[in-house]
Amino acid sequence: MATGAELDDCRRVAEEAARLGGRELLRRFGDHGRVDYKTASTDLVSEADRASEARIVELLRARRPGDGILAEEGSDHVGDSGLRWVLDPLDGTVNYVAGMPFWCVSVACEQQTPDGWRPVVGVVHDPVHDETFCGVRGRGAFLNDVPLVRPAGVALGEVVLAAGYAYDVAHRKVQAAVVTDLAGDVRGVRMLGSTALALAWIAAGRCDAYVEDRTFRWDWAAGLVIAVEAGAAVEVSGSRVLAAPPGLIDGLRPRVAALG
Repeated sequence: MATGAELDDCRRVAEEAARLGGRELLRRFGDHGRVDYKTASTDLVSEADRASEARIVELLRARRPGDGILAEEGSDHVGDSGLRWVLDPLDGTVNYVAGMPFWCVSVACEQQTPDGWRPVVGVVHDPVHDETFCGVRGRGAFLNDVPLVRPAGVALGEVVLAAGYAYDVAHRKVQAAVVTDLAGDVRGVRMLGSTALALAWIAAGRCDAYVEDRTFRWDWAAGLVIAVEAGAAVEVSGSRVLAAPPGLIDGLRPRVAALG
């Protein structure tokens, strides 16, 4: 298991890496360069994504050379330390390309366990608003070093639900049906466009629950640590992410069962 000193070092490195990537993105915001398509015309990757990832990976390889790396744009590296970094250099590319100021850099550090990789440090950095969300397993969650604690006992009718839609346009009909079913029972539904930042906002109390499927590890690894450390419940089942106040997650789980 990682020592306390090692977790502290990983947090410092994660924050530095996320801010480094964020500066690169902010510099290019409004002039993002060439945009390519990955799996579909809705699945974008820009020159800014790649530039952010390159800067982050360069820093990680210098500061933590023994650690592995799993990155959305392919800068993977196999390490031997029992720790690895999970990166989304730009979560919310569609928002970014459109000029919408809701996107972030997501940097998580995971520890290898007998049951697989477990996120232990998460940083989500929003450069536009100069907000850095951080969570360390067993040590709490923070926004710009101010502790975050979720209120307990939220009723379903008071919930602001955030949801995400897949790149697969056909699958959006399934997702829409699930969200429509929930919409009549919650206070509001928001489509934000960034899984990592939505989970960080749950930690900050700006929304209360989140559901999305067809996600990847780099979408949720950092946000999961932050939300859980603030007091939310987060479950990952296959590609589905469900986050909610602990008292509501058991009731929500069967209602999102069509997603996976």
